[in-house]
Amino acid sequence: MKGFFKIVLATLFALIIFTVIGIFILIGLISSASMSDKPVVGSRAVLVLNLNKEFKEQHQEHIFDALMDDSSEDLPSLYETIRLIQHARTDSSIKGIYVQCGSNANGYAASEEIRNALTDFKKSGKFVVAYGEVITQNAYYIGSAADEVYCNPQGGVEWAGMHTSLYFMKGTLDKLDIQPQIFYAGKFKSATEPLRETQMTDANKLQTGVWLGELYNNLLKITAASRKKDTAYLRNLAVTGAVLTANDAFKYGLVDGLKYDDEVKSILLRKLRQGNKESINFVSLGNYKAASDYKKSGSSKIALVYADGSIVSGEGSNEEIGSEKFRDILRKIRLDEDVRAVVFRVNSPGGSALASEVIWREISLLRKEKPVVVSMGNVAASGGYYIACNADSVFANANTITGSIGVFTVIPNMQSFFKNKLGVTFDGVKTAPYADMGGIDRPLTEPEKRFVQASVDTIYHVFKTRVAAGRRLKMDKVDSLAQGRVWTGAHARENQLVDRIGSLQDAVESAAKMAKVGSDYRLRTYPERKSLLEQLMSNYKKTISDRLISGQFGTEELNVLKELKQVKEMNGVPQARLPFLLSVH
Repeated sequence: MKGFFKIVLATLFALIIFTVIGIFILIGLISSASMSDKPVVGSRAVLVLNLNKEFKEQHQEHIFDALMDDSSEDLPSLYETIRLIQHARTDSSIKGIYVQCGSNANGYAASEEIRNALTDFKKSGKFVVAYGEVITQNAYYIGSAADEVYCNPQGGVEWAGMHTSLYFMKGTLDKLDIQPQIFYAGKFKSATEPLRETQMTDANKLQTGVWLGELYNNLLKITAASRKKDTAYLRNLAVTGAVLTANDAFKYGLVDGLKYDDEVKSILLRKLRQGNKESINFVSLGNYKAASDYKKSGSSKIALVYADGSIVSGEGSNEEIGSEKFRDILRKIRLDEDVRAVVFRVNSPGGSALASEVIWREISLLRKEKPVVVSMGNVAASGGYYIACNADSVFANANTITGSIGVFTVIPNMQSFFKNKLGVTFDGVKTAPYADMGGIDRPLTEPEKRFVQASVDTIYHVFKTRVAAGRRLKMDKVDSLAQGRVWTGAHARENQLVDRIGSLQDAVESAAKMAKVGSDYRLRTYPERKSLLEQLMSNYKKTISDRLISGQFGTEELNVLKELKQVKEMNGVPQARLPFLLSVH
């Protein structure tokens, strides 16, 4: 028996040693790879913009992605992409940009920033050519900015108008004998509808129709300007279902020609004044980033803080805005005398109301010491607006989804589910009438329901108070704009919820101006980059699990599972959050 335990212990010790050595070897391999020679752009280069890739708010090195997929590219962040396009405008090595626009993994606000950068790039006189076999509508939003747009002769262009849809789970909950017990403030606060309705309410349909219509109008306007068409003409193409084939897209002027990939490459070669048998010097954004010195290196420091994801209490994960983590980050910046101004980039559908309040407090303290400018991404709504409303100046893109000033909470009653479906019953002893309030094993009593609703109403009042103070508006004005209603950035500007329509770069320049540093500044980004070992330890589980789920079921199913996980996390926690699975197609 002693011999058996010796063998087990020896084997376990060997495994530990092997794992530790393996990690250090892995770190060494990755470090050596990162220290490789700097790429060279070369002459007559064409920068490739692949819209099928999502440009995250903050650059993250996904080590396990790279290890499991040799073809994966170290993509720059959204802001890095914008700056690279700006840098390419004056880079003599770059002769043009090739936009691969079959699909677009980026939201409409991010797409707006990319499109504006391409439009500005064209002023240099360099070419922009877009191509996709089948071009989706949100990809066409960017691709239409090109000098020339082509699609495959057997492909086409999606041109059918916009739609958005929600998942409704009330029928499932009814079948399971689960009662959600929902409390909310704001007649437009639709985040709980998937739990309490089988279809959208009239109020939600009204607000959704307004902001979706605004996004669609923006698409029509920019397409009309690029393709020299009338917006009524473009709208009619969608209404009548006129664009069904590639020939239709060409006939009605949405594309400049129907070409195969090799034919488009021939067009690029002619623009480069090269022969048909020569190869094109395509440069990916990742390689261009590694090869270029595009970042400012002034003496003054401006902090750029990325708040990306759902807002949660505690530290949160890499894809969440943890109140404790961001409280500490903002406090560190406040106490750093070298930081002259702060740009707070918010891309969040909201989350915990209390966590939002914690971050709001730190922003309030921070702006007493130095200028704070908010830049809104694809979405900065509900809790995302809560943490943004108190800045000195607030920027949004025209296509940003914002507002949704409202609060809700959900306390599920699963008594019937346990009893009728599982045969499980509950009993216990308590020392006060409300000692077990909020448990899932019984329904709330009428007094308890009043307590919960009063709490939600109080938080909603505080939320509106924060908005009124931050935006310097009267409470009745805020109340008319609140009620959980969702606005586009353009409408939010009209309603004084934001100050200016502009990009992250515009916000950075505004912060520099407010700090009186001119163009003599450099950016310091937060959250700060983790060490290689920290990345390995924090990312491997998520990377592997996400790949397994999306590989077996699909990306959409993975998103549904994430939403269900959020439902569980919302139990009894007052939320300032947008509706589930808000997506536009």
